[in-house]
Order: sequence, then C-alpha cells, then structure tokens
Amino acid sequence: MDLLKDKYVIVEIIPTHSKSEKGIIAQLSALKLQGLKLLERFDYRVEDRFIENEDLKNMIQYDKDQFTYVNNVYFILEKFKHWVKDLPLVLIDDTYTLDYLKELNNKKELVYPYLDIEKSSNSFIEMIEKYELKPSNYIVDLVYESIIFESNNSKNKKGNHNK
Repeated sequence: MDLLKDKYVIVEIIPTHSKSEKGIIAQLSALKLQGLKLLERFDYRVEDRFIENEDLKNMIQYDKDQFTYVNNVYFILEKFKHWVKDLPLVLIDDTYTLDYLKELNNKKELVYPYLDIEKSSNSFIEMIEKYELKPSNYIVDLVYESIIFESNNSKNKKGNHNK
C-alpha cells in the first residue's frame, strides 16, 4: 500500500478486554485518508455505563464532546463496517485489534514498517520523539502526523540524492 497515494483508514480501538468474546469496543477512532489528505473522522464511544473497569472509564474521559456515544455495545463495529467499506486498514495494534475486527475482510497492515519503527511498548514514545510530536490522546492523529513527517523526510532524502 502506498500511504502517500492510496485511500485507507488508520484505526485505533480501545477495548474493555484483550479478547473480543470477553469484552466490547469502548472506543473506536479512525481517520479516512486519501494519501496525506484527511477525508473523514470516525470517533465513537459506548456510554460509560457499559464500561465496568473504572480505570479504563477514567482513561477515556477526554474530549467528551468530540465523540458520538452509543447505547448499544454492537453499534460501534456495525457503524464502522459501513463507514470503512472495503478500504485497507492501517493498524496500531495487531493483537486485540485484529480480534475485534475479525469480521471485516479488509486488508489490514501495521503502521510501524511505514514509519521505520519497531512495534513495542515504547513505539508511541519513539514516534513522538522521532517526529517531535506533541503528545496526544488521539493515537490515530499521532500516526497521521508521523506519516506526514515521514513523507516529508522521504521527499528530503530524494531531493538530496538528486543533487
């Protein structure tokens, strides 16, 4: 996939459990892109009453007015399936995210190879440091900004090679 030209979706899921059969999607954020152009955002959360884990509930209390809240724990995934259609998905996590999105037949790839970063527990810190980003609660936005910076770095490298 060519992140500078193709249409694709960056996805971040915050689940209540690492296994989909034991949990629900508490929050799903996604960015639909055409190359580096942002086309559309998807920011959904379940209502707080569906989240039993108080730490998780507290963790996702930011920017409440930026999310669409649903009162059906299955609605987020159904809405996302309709929204994403058959576009390829660029994932931040491949363990629980793949499990929660197993119903979708979309092509799924991790973002890290595109950013020349190893997937690890420190990936986001490395991403923030590498691209000098401001920390954010929106991981999809950090990934998007990183892709933009990586694109600029690639152009600069090509420009230097052509001199």
